[in-house]
Amino acid sequence: MPVNPPTLADVAERAGVSRQTVSNALNNPHLLRPETLERVRAVVDELGYSPNRAARNLRTRHSHLVGLRFTPAQEGTANALMDRFLHKLVATSALHGYHVLLFSDDDTEPLQAYDDLLRSTAVDAFVVTDTYLGAPQAAFLTQQRAPFVAFGRPWEDPSATHAWVDVDGAAGTALATDHLLDRGHTRVAWIGWRKDLFIGEDRRSGWVRAMRARGLPTTGLASRVEDTVASGREAAAVLLAEAAPTAFVCASDTLAMGVLQLLAERGLVAGRDVAVVGFDDSQVAQVVPGGLTSVRPPLEQVAVEVVTALRRVLSTPPRANTGVLLSPTLEVRGSG
Repeated sequence: MPVNPPTLADVAERAGVSRQTVSNALNNPHLLRPETLERVRAVVDELGYSPNRAARNLRTRHSHLVGLRFTPAQEGTANALMDRFLHKLVATSALHGYHVLLFSDDDTEPLQAYDDLLRSTAVDAFVVTDTYLGAPQAAFLTQQRAPFVAFGRPWEDPSATHAWVDVDGAAGTALATDHLLDRGHTRVAWIGWRKDLFIGEDRRSGWVRAMRARGLPTTGLASRVEDTVASGREAAAVLLAEAAPTAFVCASDTLAMGVLQLLAERGLVAGRDVAVVGFDDSQVAQVVPGGLTSVRPPLEQVAVEVVTALRRVLSTPPRANTGVLLSPTLEVRGSG
């Protein structure tokens, strides 16, 4: 027959204390004398007692859950969900007593899932990760006075005061461009995203800055396309025909993979005949033959900073947060 799990009353009886004392040991340990707290905790461990989450939520009005919208991987790209970021976010949150609740939403109603979770008090806060699209989540959550931290700057509203953590994309592409220039390249082309994508323009600005700092032209050396391998390949073909660059810096590993495809089709060797640098340091960059040189965002550190900001937002009273901008590094491999 199944054995019933131990209850709070079982712990109280074994420890020789009241049920309120057990509750205090679990939720307000500072109220107890050290020897009492130690005795109760020992019994909790001995019996394997685990407080009921639903009952605890009703008592404390905290779920200890953080909501994160799960975005499916886009077909035809080299990047899936940010596994490094998500894994570190889950692990770091757990260290501080929180768990990450993944949810999806309807593209036609992008705020409905957020609203449903807020109304049901299912989560204590949110992590918003798609600010680069100019998405409305941050504005909605601010309006609702819901705690959240954004992975990404408030591109559309620089005066926004919510907590955010981001990677300095311009610094990353400037690092990549300087690397190529230091290797003797003077015609370094850029393949990036549409002009309305804030993060793409930020990355492009780093390439422009590095080129101009060396007194080198950028006219005719840039292309804006969709973030697909096919688009990267097509953009590289046009740039090679019209501008004859000797190196490419790309806004993503996806675009860089398109360039590598084109070079291979033409019998050219990446890194020897034409250099190629991507951005994101995806798993594809690490395993493609010869290796793709790529800008590596510090996603694990982003996750740690996000959790730090969440703890400040959820403290009583909430503590002020400022934006945190982290610098990427460059992983040099055979492509450039």
